[in-house]
Amino acid sequence: MITTPSSPAATVDPMTMRRTMGRFATGVAVITTSTAGTPHGMTVNSLTSVSLEPPLLLVCLTIGARTTDAIVEGGRFAVNILSARQEQLALRFARRGEDHFAGLDVTTGGHRVPVIPDAFAHLECDVERHFVAGDHVVVFGHVINVCEREGEPLAFLGGRFADLVDRASEPVHWFF
Repeated sequence: MITTPSSPAATVDPMTMRRTMGRFATGVAVITTSTAGTPHGMTVNSLTSVSLEPPLLLVCLTIGARTTDAIVEGGRFAVNILSARQEQLALRFARRGEDHFAGLDVTTGGHRVPVIPDAFAHLECDVERHFVAGDHVVVFGHVINVCEREGEPLAFLGGRFADLVDRASEPVHWFF
């Protein structure tokens, strides 16, 4: 049974929360979509697999961002997991108010959404559901197409890009 606390929680300073959660290493992805022929995209690192059957993921998107609005309205998006060599793309799509696609050679996935060439992987999704949580919109995506490539993913830790170290150990299968 899930219960809610009976007494109000202490207020946590937003910068303390950011710094503490920054100690949790994540991957880096660019979320893309298109509405009325206009491509939209944003860099995210709040992304996780939810279910294998059916294949679901979730991504947290900034409230009020053009890309967030386009995904909610259009009902589809792509998750482009960036490779270790794509830091500049992460920075490009993190800047607000710019044409992120200017001069960028992108292709259209099978789901009619823009996908970033040479990304480590991309997953094309239909919006399963979404809801507001704090200052973000949590979007559940039903994955309908996946493309993987060889290489190393781009990581983010402590407010900066990082490299992953391969420990050369056997894969751990307890997560899934």
